[in-house]
Amino acid sequence: MSLSVIVLLGAIAGFTIFLGLPFARLKKVAPWVKGLLAMLATGVLLYLLVDVTAKMVEPIGEALSTDGKAVDLSMGLLSIFLMLAGLFLGLIGIVTLTGRLTKHKPENGVSHEIGPETLSLIIAIGIGAHNLSEGLAIGQSAASGSLHLAWLLIVGFGLHNMTEGFGIAGPLSGKPVSWKFLGLLGLIGGGPTFLGTILGIGFHSTPLFVFSLAFAAGAIIYVVMELLGSARKYSRLVTVWGLFIGFLLGLTTDLLLTVAGA
Repeated sequence: MSLSVIVLLGAIAGFTIFLGLPFARLKKVAPWVKGLLAMLATGVLLYLLVDVTAKMVEPIGEALSTDGKAVDLSMGLLSIFLMLAGLFLGLIGIVTLTGRLTKHKPENGVSHEIGPETLSLIIAIGIGAHNLSEGLAIGQSAASGSLHLAWLLIVGFGLHNMTEGFGIAGPLSGKPVSWKFLGLLGLIGGGPTFLGTILGIGFHSTPLFVFSLAFAAGAIIYVVMELLGSARKYSRLVTVWGLFIGFLLGLTTDLLLTVAGA
């Protein structure tokens, strides 16, 4: 299989995220449906946070491990620094950014809830950072000759990205939103898979891999905090079912990646 085909398939894997975005265009959505979609998005993101964190610390552990091989102290320390920097930028950086983007300034130290468009944009940025690492995995597998693994990663990530589209669309359900804005969200969330595939074919960078995952983790923590804050608008039953279904979706679509050994 040629590298150009791998790049094309990497693009397809990334842009399956568009399949979940049309849910944001649903009209006259009942309050409980809006709540279910928002909590479903939260459940997907919670699973994504678990997945991202595990993959983020793995290369650091390998660099610092003394299990039968030399310790790569410089790589380990660099990766730890970039992990902390990514978490800081993904969480504190986004808090600062949204403070500038929101129209209403905090009064007496009490912050206002951010708008659904801004929240979906932040979700797309966080997912995009995560998808950059997924693209790197696809490209690096193909470049090393592991085409079977690359195929499994493409299929698994493609399915996973579709559920991430639900995560982006969740806060927008029932809101007037243009196709142009949804297209922008799709490019931000899915495009990095394509970019990561190209980068992964060209070179292997553990620090870049760790940084992108750490940034994604920080952004996801912030978004989950915002979404759970809005859960008080919905019944406890809707909240719990949404979280359960969303987490299960993330877990189920990740099974192909487990089979692939990713």
